[in-house]
Amino acid sequence: MAAAPEPGEPAKGKTFKLLGILDVENIPCARDSVLYGSLGSVVAGLGHFLLTSRIRRSCDVGVGGFILVTLGCWFHCRYNYAKLRIQERMAREGIKNKILYESTHLDPQRKPANGNGGSG
Repeated sequence: MAAAPEPGEPAKGKTFKLLGILDVENIPCARDSVLYGSLGSVVAGLGHFLLTSRIRRSCDVGVGGFILVTLGCWFHCRYNYAKLRIQERMAREGIKNKILYESTHLDPQRKPANGNGGSG
């Protein structure tokens, strides 16, 4: 029999899907975007309601706030994520080249040893 997971440990194989399509656990930036979007929705809707006391329009503003904040956070986070992936790839290639060219005549850090020690 399989052992039961610890109480603080999430169950493996079970993921949370928002609306059945968006897997917020495995998609980078999805969780933060949805959380910030919901907070933006509450702030926008409540703020509009306190200013105008119009319920239906405040709900519309809340939905608009959710969409705008979610998309804004999503694009910002995905841009930073892509930039980080590019930097990681460049660092991996640099390390690979360092290992590959170390102690060879192609090593850029190696000082060239010329036979004639002065001006020619």
